[in-house]
Amino acid sequence: MVNETQIYFTLLGFQGGNQFRDVVCFITIFIYSSCLMGNLAIVTVIIKDSHLQTPMYSFLCNLSILDSMFPSVTLPKFIKITLIKSGITGISFMACMLQATFVVTFQSTEVVLLTVMSYDRYVAICLPLHYQHIMNRRLCILLAVFSWTVCYFFSLPIVLQISLLSFCGSGEINHFYCDIIPLLQLSCSNIIRVQVAIYTAATILGFPCFLLTLISYVFIVSAILMISSTEGRQKAFSTCSSHLTVVILLYSVIFAVYLENPSHVSLSSSKVLSILNVALIPTLNPVIYSFRNNLIMRAFQKMLTGKI
Repeated sequence: MVNETQIYFTLLGFQGGNQFRDVVCFITIFIYSSCLMGNLAIVTVIIKDSHLQTPMYSFLCNLSILDSMFPSVTLPKFIKITLIKSGITGISFMACMLQATFVVTFQSTEVVLLTVMSYDRYVAICLPLHYQHIMNRRLCILLAVFSWTVCYFFSLPIVLQISLLSFCGSGEINHFYCDIIPLLQLSCSNIIRVQVAIYTAATILGFPCFLLTLISYVFIVSAILMISSTEGRQKAFSTCSSHLTVVILLYSVIFAVYLENPSHVSLSSSKVLSILNVALIPTLNPVIYSFRNNLIMRAFQKMLTGKI
């Protein structure tokens, strides 16, 4: 039995030969570095360029900050695991629970923040004459603060329930970070309370966010189709296409990873999906927003030439 009195869990990471592990380590370092540089570049250019001081870009700035923090909770430890040729490294019980708290909180925050951004796009496209009045500075600050704070209070009960479980065997976590699914599979306690906490959070927070995002885009698409000119439709769609791409990527991974019964989840496929979740999506977000947004591209060019 392993519980909070044990000093370490063991994170197994990805198993394979030294050459495979070197390749995985190199790719991970490259992705993590690209993620940090891309997201911090977006934060910098939004702060510096006065043309980007709008609600849409303030929320994008928050998303980029989040996408810098989310992989920083897991990838440095993953790189350390990969560099150790034995493929084994330890993590204390408290550090594991803290990591799990950050992972759940940041994942939930991204969902809420993307929902807020979908509402912003709805107001911009469906109610353009009232946009400045509705999306005022006070509301934007409140929505940003809400996105960052509310998710902590939903993630905390889940992790607290996990911390009360007893864990069987050698304490080996078949993952590269302390995720909910491998922790539940490692437990020899009754996990029904944890499952209730997860599904309660999904019902109260996750499902309404998904529904609000879906409804927003139903209205957005309807409004775009009513625009008579092709150029007008393309311009309207370009303002929300980047956000829609990010939303589809995120929800696809979340549904695949977290909505299946923990006892039926393959940890091998879960680790691959988790790499997409904590590394690839935060890296792709600045790429998607940059290449599909002319204002950001022009702001980048001005920043590189020293004009801002």
